[in-house]
Amino acid sequence: MKIINKIIVIIIAVVGLYAAFLIASDIGTVYDQIINFKIEFLLVIIPLVITGWFVLFARWHLLLKNSKIFIPKKDSLLIFFSGFALTIIPGKVGELIKSQLLKTKFEVPRSKTVPIVMLEQFYTLIGLVIISFFGIWFFELGAYVIGFFTALLIFAFILISSKKVFNKLITIFEKRKFTSRFVEPLSSSYDIIKKTTRGRITFYATALTVIFWFIEAVVVYLVLLSFGIENIEFLKVIPTYATSLMLGFLSFLPMGLGVVEGSLASFFSLQGIEVSLSLTIVIIIRIFTRWFGVAIGFLALRLSGGLTFDEESVKT
Repeated sequence: MKIINKIIVIIIAVVGLYAAFLIASDIGTVYDQIINFKIEFLLVIIPLVITGWFVLFARWHLLLKNSKIFIPKKDSLLIFFSGFALTIIPGKVGELIKSQLLKTKFEVPRSKTVPIVMLEQFYTLIGLVIISFFGIWFFELGAYVIGFFTALLIFAFILISSKKVFNKLITIFEKRKFTSRFVEPLSSSYDIIKKTTRGRITFYATALTVIFWFIEAVVVYLVLLSFGIENIEFLKVIPTYATSLMLGFLSFLPMGLGVVEGSLASFFSLQGIEVSLSLTIVIIIRIFTRWFGVAIGFLALRLSGGLTFDEESVKT
């Protein structure tokens, strides 16, 4: 199946999911709530979302530079944004499209770029865990999830620090169909991974990621304010939002679809927001923080030629 066909299937599923949310919360009520959205907040929300993208692009550029990969910034930006489009595809194909584009357009070996793509996700998780500690005392329910992910990160650092443990993990990957596609580029990339998780590069990449998550938390808070919700403090919004994203990560679904929306709406309801309004707010949040990026990603993917790839070309 070509990637574009999978994209269509996923989009149809997402439309169905959001339609179910809206029907469950009474479409008439949702309409009344949406028209109460204070549109002037868009003048702040949209620039903040775009700023967050460029913060992540700075991290991407930094990781490439650290691995001695130098390409024109315009092409690098297109490739980076292309990854947004395919975050809706399960099986990690979305992340790997950047590696495939670098290989196709600039003949950069995947053994050098696959680790970078994976480390992006690693730093994303580090930043999410760090920022979630801001205000954790305001949201006790999230403490357990945040604690689990903290332990997961500690294990990841141990894994990266020991080549023996790393090689054992590679052996496990070889035995599983889903992960076997990553073995070849990963088996020869331990030094790249270790180099990219040491020293100043770790500090800068982590700092940029924390800044990104802080910006996104501000966006979530502004969406709440745009609907007149002023009883939830910003420091409570941070761990609430972070916890829902972590639960989405555990689901292994693309973008945590359904899990993030459901858990975040539930958390908002527990904090005194009416259920139908919670669902409406969550859908608006996801449109700004994820689906806006997916739309821009498709444009970048078309400009970069990525839509001509099929699934097999991405795997090889």
